[in-house]
Amino acid sequence: MAKIEIYTKAWCGYCTRAKRLLSSKGVEYTEHDITMGGKKREEMMQRKPDAMTVPQIFIDDAAIGGSDDLAALDASGKLDQLLGL
Repeated sequence: MAKIEIYTKAWCGYCTRAKRLLSSKGVEYTEHDITMGGKKREEMMQRKPDAMTVPQIFIDDAAIGGSDDLAALDASGKLDQLLGL
């Protein structure tokens, strides 16, 4: 199974959408809440310097992008392969 990480903020509808899609696939993911900034936000920026929004999703350490990118992967049928399903 793939290693999935998602950087989120509280009250973010796009974050909720991405987490719901991942949960519907039955996969586990690690959520990093960066609402208040801090070390996890710095970590996200180091991993993806051009990241200006959340969520930021990483699958096996590869930057996937945000909620729309995740949904596009699912619609194209490529998400299951990335998730190892």
